[in-house]
Amino acid sequence: MRVFASATLLTLSLAGTTAHAQNDIAYQQPPKAILDVLDAKLNPAAVISPDGHTLAQIEARRYPSIEELARPWLRMAGDRIDPLSNGPHRVAHIQSLTLRPLLDANAAVRKVTLPAGGSFHSLRWSPDGKRFLLKRRTDNGTELWQGDVATAAVKPVAGVSLRAWMGTDVVWLSSDEIIAIAVPDKRGPAPLPPKAPSGPIVQESFGKASAERTYQDLLKTPHDEALFAHYASGQIMRVHLKTGTRKYIGAPALVAELDVTGDGKALLVQRLVKPFGFTLPWSQFGRTVELLGMDGKLLAKVADVPRRENVPIQGVIKGPRNFYTSPLDGAVYLLEALDDGDPKKRVPHRDRLLRLDAPYSAAPREVYRAQHRINRISFLEDRNRALVVDVDRDRVWTTGRIVNLDGQQGEAPSLFDLSARDRYNNPGNPVMKPLPNGGSVVRVVDGAVLTIGPGASPKGDRPFLDRIRLADQSKTRLFQASEADYELPIRVLDDKGERIVTSRESTTDVPNLFLRAGKAEPVMLTRNVDTAPELRQLKRELVKFKRADGVELSFWRVLPPDYKAGEKRPTLVWAYPLEFTDAGVAGQVSGSPNRFTQIGGTSHLFMALEGFVVLDNATMPVVGAPDVVNNTFIEQITANAEAIIAKAEELGITDRSKVAVGGHSYGAFMTAHLLAHTDLFKTGIARSGAYNRTLTPFGFQAERRSLWEAPETYIKLSPFMVANQLKEPILLIHGEVDNNAGTFPMQSERMFQALAGTGGNVRYVVLPHEAHGYASRESVGHTLAEMSSWLKRHLGDPRASAK
Repeated sequence: MRVFASATLLTLSLAGTTAHAQNDIAYQQPPKAILDVLDAKLNPAAVISPDGHTLAQIEARRYPSIEELARPWLRMAGDRIDPLSNGPHRVAHIQSLTLRPLLDANAAVRKVTLPAGGSFHSLRWSPDGKRFLLKRRTDNGTELWQGDVATAAVKPVAGVSLRAWMGTDVVWLSSDEIIAIAVPDKRGPAPLPPKAPSGPIVQESFGKASAERTYQDLLKTPHDEALFAHYASGQIMRVHLKTGTRKYIGAPALVAELDVTGDGKALLVQRLVKPFGFTLPWSQFGRTVELLGMDGKLLAKVADVPRRENVPIQGVIKGPRNFYTSPLDGAVYLLEALDDGDPKKRVPHRDRLLRLDAPYSAAPREVYRAQHRINRISFLEDRNRALVVDVDRDRVWTTGRIVNLDGQQGEAPSLFDLSARDRYNNPGNPVMKPLPNGGSVVRVVDGAVLTIGPGASPKGDRPFLDRIRLADQSKTRLFQASEADYELPIRVLDDKGERIVTSRESTTDVPNLFLRAGKAEPVMLTRNVDTAPELRQLKRELVKFKRADGVELSFWRVLPPDYKAGEKRPTLVWAYPLEFTDAGVAGQVSGSPNRFTQIGGTSHLFMALEGFVVLDNATMPVVGAPDVVNNTFIEQITANAEAIIAKAEELGITDRSKVAVGGHSYGAFMTAHLLAHTDLFKTGIARSGAYNRTLTPFGFQAERRSLWEAPETYIKLSPFMVANQLKEPILLIHGEVDNNAGTFPMQSERMFQALAGTGGNVRYVVLPHEAHGYASRESVGHTLAEMSSWLKRHLGDPRASAK
């Protein structure tokens, strides 16, 4: 297994028809206008305790260093782990943590003193909000720390070194007790690699179709399997936070998931079993699901779940596949396919929900059948009901029903029923109520639930709080943001939704928390400040228009600070394609004109600070029946691009001869197509993309067919196959260790070679130690420097063009 610890920046460029390699060049910094914003201090993140009494404000490190990303790490069956800490490869390091009463902005702030050494991360409240947990990554393990809200004092939880990278590692039993998964005391050292292989690696498949996606970071050798078993081993432990007493529950095992029943009497444990497999991530390995008593004794074997093999594209395994514990009692629920997991089979019902009650001696009983595939279950406060959401794959449609968990008689009433892409009618998510046992349920008061939604509309997002009666689905709007502000409810403080905490912002006002209580004036609860005033000079506006066939489109026009009316500036179009079954839904607006502009990371909006006009989030809908929507992908993104440029030219802000297109991931894929198949753009920026669809043969994005079912489409949708047509300059950027399924670094490497070999104009930048998104300060700065210099090189200096 490869351990990544090197640090070399590799940049490959092409001038004319000669390829040049530049190795070990220094990281570059973007211009000062970008740097000032990139390195500006962020306002702290606000986290409210479950009881609504305490506000934690967290200042996290904005960017890790490349040195931190270069820490040795291991590929663990789809995950990346830090072997020294037994935790994830990357964590969000907390630099500062303060506590204060939520509703008193003038109260004294209690600073939590975090000891030096290691990285603290992952704040978690106790159910009663009186204490909190933190993890600390060290070179000797991941420690668990507890803090007291009243005093802000923290201390380690003695004797607990977490196995912190896999599934759940801490579950609350009460505000005083937790269940933790720890590194076994007698685990011993990691297995050493063999000095030489003992034989070849052999995989077999005889007559059964097993269409697997192109996952990354998989196991490859017997030694990989041994390492996985070593680092995945965990000891379930019951810990009393007040007394410090610890009690082992059962023997060490490969615990993948852990839940506590709502009555606190049993644990639902999912253990991985061998053989593991070299084509799947660990989440799809076979497992045994059991119910254990708090003494570790077996109460019941719930299911043996097979390894996910021989499963159709977009299908599921046969037999029970998902397992849930009710947070209100001892019941356990199982989800099982009725169509053998095959979405192409025509059946009246695709899934069923089964219930297993204590003492778990009887077989699970069926309580509900769903017409389509169930993808979410939320338990209601009034015990034997749940919100069950299913998705119709054929229509890309989602329905949420209120199901009687004692056994649904007849069709369950629907809470919502709409296209999965329909933003304008999105009912929002139900407001949850925290329970003393650490679980949560959908709050139900007087037969009604509360939902918080985005409030999307043709004029932009206006978030809302609704009350929906379960009996007849009638709605009462309790709150909605005004047309002048963007205001999102983030916490409901009472059962009726009359006292809420919101986050409010506008184009000129920084986001702050406010208390809304009935008709009284809102009370400001935080005092965040504008740390990047330069961004207030950007001019952002929603622009709507139509493409030639009448499908509605939009983009957010972002003008640079020094833009003057009538100037036609070089322009960057940044987009990401999305598939739709309904042209009406495809044209729906996303975003709000009232947001306070904040940018960071490798955002393309930084290019506006350099003087370029940016057409942000330019809609790129691809409309059609789900099974064949990609047959017209190129034609539709071309029509979108033509309409976008025409509208920008009509507005008088863009010089048509100086337009670039860019995107990340699927947006990079789109960029390569537009450069290869059209003459609309002078250059392009493609980050972390996939360009050869034959390397993702069992589907990509929304594609449901395999390469062998639709070879013409796969070939047509591979920019690699028409690299000889792509003559406009293109900047390819890719993380050296991209972990996204389908966007292996080899995709950009081979695309570069194809372009170089056919006389294209290309620059290829590989960012060491970076994944699908770029994280380190060095890589972020370098990416922005590359983008800025590339646009100036091929579009010209935007300020000179404006003169």
